[in-house]
Amino acid sequence: MEANMTMVSAIGAGSDRVVATLVAGLESEFGRGAGAALAQRFLDAEECDFVWEARQSERWLGAYSSDDDEDFELERVAIAGRLDGRWFVAVSIVDGDGNAHGLMGRRSVESESQARETLAAMR
Repeated sequence: MEANMTMVSAIGAGSDRVVATLVAGLESEFGRGAGAALAQRFLDAEECDFVWEARQSERWLGAYSSDDDEDFELERVAIAGRLDGRWFVAVSIVDGDGNAHGLMGRRSVESESQARETLAAMR
């Protein structure tokens, strides 16, 4: 018998403003026009963390097996959330302390209901 654990929380409540805030801060530091390009580089480089922090619901999928000799166990967690006004679903690799270590995949979806349906079907 397979047990699924589901948790719903408002972790990413401010995630819709992340990019706008990041762009504004970068523009004040590096000048107008540079902010959007630099923000995209930040998002690309730290996608795993931004996506994990923007999650609004999650579901444990199971242990993550790695070829690396890790000193700690990692888990696969399906997540759904909203980042910069867009809904997504993804599979994150997370340690026991809730820190994201990787992203196995991410897909944009049209709505919250589609995100929840997709999350429920993920294996």
